[in-house]
Amino acid sequence: MATILLIGAFDTKGEEYAFVKNIICARGHETLGLHTGVFDADQSMHVDVSNGDVAQAGGKPIDQLQEKQDRGEAMKVMSDGAAVITRQLYDQGRFDGVIGLGGTGGTSVITAGMQSLPIGVPKVMVSTAASGDTSSYVGTRDITMIPSVVDVAGVNRISRPIFTRAAGAICGMGETEPEPSSDEMPIIAASMFGNTTECVDRCREALTEMGYEVLVFHATGTGGKTMESLIDDGLVEAVLDITTTEWADEICDGVFSAGPKRLDAPGKAGIPHLIVPGCIDMANYGPRDTVPERYNDRLLYEWNPSVTLMRTNADENRRMGEIFAEKANASTAPIAILIPLQGVSILDGDGEMFCDREADQAMFDALKAGLRDEIDVVELDANINDESFSTKAVEMMLELIGKK
Repeated sequence: MATILLIGAFDTKGEEYAFVKNIICARGHETLGLHTGVFDADQSMHVDVSNGDVAQAGGKPIDQLQEKQDRGEAMKVMSDGAAVITRQLYDQGRFDGVIGLGGTGGTSVITAGMQSLPIGVPKVMVSTAASGDTSSYVGTRDITMIPSVVDVAGVNRISRPIFTRAAGAICGMGETEPEPSSDEMPIIAASMFGNTTECVDRCREALTEMGYEVLVFHATGTGGKTMESLIDDGLVEAVLDITTTEWADEICDGVFSAGPKRLDAPGKAGIPHLIVPGCIDMANYGPRDTVPERYNDRLLYEWNPSVTLMRTNADENRRMGEIFAEKANASTAPIAILIPLQGVSILDGDGEMFCDREADQAMFDALKAGLRDEIDVVELDANINDESFSTKAVEMMLELIGKK
């Protein structure tokens, strides 16, 4: 038997939550009700943790929110409080999975609570926003988003089967325990792109043979954020950062930015970190007509119908070099830099479309000039996808792990 946390606004969605609660209980499970609405809960829905407790955890008394009736402030306070309370309940062992129902506002509050939970905890969100861009709701966590199709406003011929299946989904998740891993291999996180796949695959295979489990993250913004969130959670022993392209998108307003904190987590966690300027030659955009107009005169390449790449220039690369040095200098853990002098991607190989050694060197020079003296820098006369480069990357990764 599992205990399922129902989190949401029981003042406006009490009928819907009561419907889901009854299905869960009919399956033999228990429920725990966390009320995140501003006003008193509907009598049809039992409350175990009050909205007053949630608001207090978010920094404001509930009566103040009720009096002001400022929706924006209420959403912020209840989101903050939901994250705190949900994590506290989980740490106390009070529930095994969580489900929520809501519109855009409710989804933002509920998923704030869900995002506070570790990966692997069952999370189901029935939302009016589930068919659009859900990145702000899902974040870096494994939240299952189910489109509500109609608004979450009553139980009707459309919402009834959706709510029923969602309740069945969270019950099934709660009933199904993953088998414990028989391998307790230390975990190395690695960043990869299509343009660095050959390199990372060889590194992964070599490190696996040596007794490590390598988790590979696609450097698409979300991938970098997810990798660093797992580092923050203490699940990673070392980082093989072959593909740091997300910084090109951060600087050039591309679609794959991981934000300004990318490269911070390993140093804060005190774990070994090998940094490679992989794919810093390219910023990513959507279809060709989505590239910002100010870049129309730049070198562009349609990687596929959905992705257009722009070659970064010397100024942008120089800025990245300065940022990489700043990030590396802030680390208190074993850290080193490995530079491929013959191209940072497939497209940057000799004679390829993005080959621009002057632009590459601007990054390398700025990086080396800004680093602390004790940080090792190795420059290899190879392309990032050459076998000699992946061999050196594995060697340096193991050396850093040995230092720790």
